[in-house]
Amino acid sequence: MLQTKLADSQLTDWAIEQRRHFHMHPELSGQEYETAAYVKARLAEFGIPLIEKYSAPNVIGYIKGTEGSKTIALRADMDALPIEEEGEKPYMSKVPGVMHGCGHDGHTATLLAAAKWMSANRDQIKHNIVLIFQSSEEASPSGAKQLVEEGILNDVDVIYGIHYMSTMPLGQLGFATGYAMASSDDFDITIEGKGGHGGHPYDAIDPIYISSQLIQSFQSIISRNMNPLKSGVISFGGIQGGDSYNVIPDRVKLKGTIRALSFEGAAEMAKRTKQLTQSICESFGAKGHYDFIEGTPPLYNHPDSCAVAENIIKETFGEEVFTELEPVFGAEDFSYYLKEKTGAFVNIGMQGSISQFPHHHPKFDLDEAAMPAGIELMIQFALKG
Repeated sequence: MLQTKLADSQLTDWAIEQRRHFHMHPELSGQEYETAAYVKARLAEFGIPLIEKYSAPNVIGYIKGTEGSKTIALRADMDALPIEEEGEKPYMSKVPGVMHGCGHDGHTATLLAAAKWMSANRDQIKHNIVLIFQSSEEASPSGAKQLVEEGILNDVDVIYGIHYMSTMPLGQLGFATGYAMASSDDFDITIEGKGGHGGHPYDAIDPIYISSQLIQSFQSIISRNMNPLKSGVISFGGIQGGDSYNVIPDRVKLKGTIRALSFEGAAEMAKRTKQLTQSICESFGAKGHYDFIEGTPPLYNHPDSCAVAENIIKETFGEEVFTELEPVFGAEDFSYYLKEKTGAFVNIGMQGSISQFPHHHPKFDLDEAAMPAGIELMIQFALKG
């Protein structure tokens, strides 16, 4: 466990109690009303007022700084996943088919603990602090997008968020500067052909054959239309069409995902997948119906905020604790905040025997030994961000 300056053992123990409460009472995206009520009750105990104008079940707290010339936002996500939890820990989910399988229970408890410390040390809080307890990180429409559209960042100068990571060693903190996580958009395609007998394909317009051409052609977007320094990925996750040996079906349905490590790349891939769907289907005499499903944009960690975060980590925990990470093709809706305002999204390592399973796994668990560092980091962001 890392040595911390402000997050003492009493505060950490309290945060762990809160985390276990959230873990036992998970709620799906958009349904976090009991979680929100619990968070509101704790903020009320701390004397932290709420900003009520934002949509429920989001909870927004506000601490006015002693100087107030700068406003810093700190965010935690609250939603759980539709997964049946497996294991034998004493704080198992009490909700069938729902569990905190990504650490959001820890994020919420961490920000609550930081808020508790700030409420008791208001004379040290120079900046205004916006506490964002966000709904629906795991779902679309995104909770972050909704809050941005409602104006959550209008008066904010910088925003920070954290994520406990099972793929990063316990005791390490870090991030990728610049593009750190990919965009995540999906698509549905329907190819409308003309059914027929398998022995007479010349009398049909075969949507299965056309789909094979489409799948191959989409990969040319990556190899021939994308700058290799701004990489992307297109993957098909589903294909349905026909159920016979010798009958050519009328239509085939495809679905897949588009991921890119730049805003330009995400836009280019969306445009080209639609164009190729329509042109290839038309060239075979079929109709191609393309439905683009907007997800989250790329997560861009701003270099100036990353420099601040790196200095805070090194000064607080030591030079050896900081790790510069490589970008990943996972996605996170914190990207909506960073698209609007400067900020940084920091990973906190917890890989070990307790957190040995990947995120979204039925046996996933958050290693609570990582939480003191998370609490300390949130406090330091409020003081020095």
